[in-house]
Amino acid sequence: MRRIASWLVVVTVLFGICSAAPAQDKPAKKKPAGGKLVKLFDGESLEGWECFTIAPDVKREDVWSVQDGILVCKGEPLGYLHTKKKYANYKLVVVWRWAPDTEPGNNGILLRVTGDAVDFLPKCAECQLKSGSAGDLYGFHGYQLQGDEARFKVIEHEKLGQIRAVEKIKGMEKPPGKWNKAEITVDGGTITVVVNGEKVNEATDCDVVAGHIGLQSEGGQIHFRRVALTPIEK
Repeated sequence: MRRIASWLVVVTVLFGICSAAPAQDKPAKKKPAGGKLVKLFDGESLEGWECFTIAPDVKREDVWSVQDGILVCKGEPLGYLHTKKKYANYKLVVVWRWAPDTEPGNNGILLRVTGDAVDFLPKCAECQLKSGSAGDLYGFHGYQLQGDEARFKVIEHEKLGQIRAVEKIKGMEKPPGKWNKAEITVDGGTITVVVNGEKVNEATDCDVVAGHIGLQSEGGQIHFRRVALTPIEK
């Protein structure tokens, strides 16, 4: 009987210890890296966008229009369309083509736009869309960025101030008239460009600032089928 009683005491004590032991904390759920998709162009209107041109008497609709779900830019006069809202870190997807049966020209996707335009461009970074140069990265009016030494250069421009440029690694554009897809990740001090599924450029030590996103008007009719971003949460 004494042995049984002793055994019961041991079991009771052990049970009490286990019951008193705190439950292990569950691992905290990781915060998602990306936010909700934002369609900057809805395929129907230019809601959420503002326009700048070097010709004050020219209206937005004289340069930019929506036709059959496509954002059409005539390419002149010089200027740009930009979002009303500002964004700092994000993955931006832009699908574009040069208008079929026309001569391709110059254009660009403006990133982290701050301040007003000086001449025809504001302080910003740019992903070049010029035919044959899609994927080159630029910093205008003192916007800071760096790149691989072999592909990086600094240009002093009479009108656009100091331009910092990182030439693309390789060209991935499709022939004029065909649709292209640019995926641009703007994350802290790094800007990475993927064109048609291939990484073509990367800039580092970029100025980190919230700014507008813009689409240029710079010669040659260009079409945009998709402009959307996913914020990168910090």
